[in-house]
Amino acid sequence: MESAVTRRGQTVIPAPIRKRYHIEHGDRLVWLDEGGVIRVVPVAADPVKGLRGAVKDAGLLDALLESRRRDRERE
Repeated sequence: MESAVTRRGQTVIPAPIRKRYHIEHGDRLVWLDEGGVIRVVPVAADPVKGLRGAVKDAGLLDALLESRRRDRERE
């Protein structure tokens, strides 16, 4: 997929990419210059929601939530 850059430096994110990564109006993107390669990374407004579906093993999510609960108790 490709998109053009306007005179103002704007471009369009192709619809299949927006849908796959749940990029919506108002979302933020980080542009990373890696010397010859530019990566565009969406920044999730809600980190937990942003990770939804990223891990197929529900046991890992439960372990993370339990670990965070224990951390809060220690504070």
